[in-house]
Amino acid sequence: MAPRDTDADDTDWAATLTDDQYRVLREQGTERPFSGDHVDRDEDGTYSCVGCDTTLFDGETKFDAHCGWPSFWDAADDDAIERREDHSNGMERTEVVCAECGGHLGHVFQDGPDPTGERYCINSVALDFEPTE
Repeated sequence: MAPRDTDADDTDWAATLTDDQYRVLREQGTERPFSGDHVDRDEDGTYSCVGCDTTLFDGETKFDAHCGWPSFWDAADDDAIERREDHSNGMERTEVVCAECGGHLGHVFQDGPDPTGERYCINSVALDFEPTE
């Protein structure tokens, strides 16, 4: 996918994303646990934002957190993601969004493995995967 115009309005987003992608990226939704294409993926490669093609995570940092969503212990580049306080649904969480297009990706928790201790819990529908050749 070619990078999308990051100044696109909701009509543009709705026209280019699937219903599930739109609900997650633009409406801060989530997919059902264990339903996404990338939950059990263990190939080497990179994960990018389905909204704008920005590289977000490297397959080398992916791990099985048994939570139902793809989990990573670090971002590919700290500048590629943005963290925001999330007080929705009566919880205190840290939302993770794509720094380029503002698309909601998931949340980051402080219960991951070393070396970071973080667990980026990311919706599969927010990600494209490019295997390493």
